[in-house]
Amino acid sequence: MARPPRSTTRSAARVVRDGGACSAEPGRGGFGETGAAKISVVVTRHNVGQLDEFAALASRYGATLRITRLRPSGRGADVWDDLHPTAAQQVQLYDWLVLNGERVLTGDSFFHLSPLGESGALAGLNMCGAGRVVCLIDPVGDVYACPFAIHDRFLAGNVLCDSGFGTGFENVWKNAPLFRELREPQSAGACGSCGHYDSCRGGCMAAKFFTGLPLDGPDPECVQGHGAPALARQREAPRPRVDHSRKTSRPVPLTLNVRPPARLCNESPL
Repeated sequence: MARPPRSTTRSAARVVRDGGACSAEPGRGGFGETGAAKISVVVTRHNVGQLDEFAALASRYGATLRITRLRPSGRGADVWDDLHPTAAQQVQLYDWLVLNGERVLTGDSFFHLSPLGESGALAGLNMCGAGRVVCLIDPVGDVYACPFAIHDRFLAGNVLCDSGFGTGFENVWKNAPLFRELREPQSAGACGSCGHYDSCRGGCMAAKFFTGLPLDGPDPECVQGHGAPALARQREAPRPRVDHSRKTSRPVPLTLNVRPPARLCNESPL
């Protein structure tokens, strides 16, 4: 694992398939603290009624359940219209999270549901974490404000190239103009007259951007109903960047290993 800057605070890291390898320095002991596995579920209109089953599955295997919002970015842009939960299902999801939120991870996925109940009723981050507590580094070192906002509009810099404020993640995180902008108080814009703005802060930046809505307007899934009229108007939705690799001038040869494996898997992955 890459060694993080000494002056930054690491609140979470997602490790895929590495198992005990994530206990390598400087995170010794982290694997034992965080558990062996997480079950991550993207909530759609087809599975919102199965959340109890997902929770039971995670409990059965001693895993942590993570519930994530479906956002219209990446491949989600192609299916969002058909799969995002209905207004009634948003209420159903809110009620489930209020009852079970302390047992699941949600990150900053569902703060847009906060106006449905009392302040603080939902567990998890109650604001957009883009550029504040989260970001994304892609395979070529580009740093984006949010894993769901991979677009030039939200490109903060590159950890390998000097963008005018030094190289390395620490310089990008501390000094990138985009991150400084996102950390400033945000205008309520079209949501300024809504009495629930302090609860939802206008909703998800990525969800608004990739549905062609203004960033200072309502979330497309605004639970007060302000998103639906905005979606009904003529708009042009930006497309996320898909390719995050650098092209090479010639093919890279690969050697296939034809030797039999040292041993069979102990258990079927299914």
